[in-house]
Amino acid sequence: MKKKGSGSCQDDPLSLKRWKAGQFHREEKQLTGIGDCQCRRARIQGNHIGCAVLVWLRLKNLDCQSGKIVCQIKRGLLSEFLIQQLRSPAVKMTLA
Repeated sequence: MKKKGSGSCQDDPLSLKRWKAGQFHREEKQLTGIGDCQCRRARIQGNHIGCAVLVWLRLKNLDCQSGKIVCQIKRGLLSEFLIQQLRSPAVKMTLA
């Protein structure tokens, strides 16, 4: 017989689901900018959230394929993009 309060998170499947949901929410907020939308219209906010979820899913997919953590993948993608844009910018800047 188990003592009350001695069970770990691994003993309770509901706790595991809560942990995964919390992990998803935290990663999504930190990595995708889901909370940065300042739009007031519900449709635009919904579009922003939908795009953020798609970004998170893609990062998790790359995480499983590469064995790297999601933060490393995001940082690498941003670094590659910035280097490419500094070498040949997509938008040409003109000084007045």
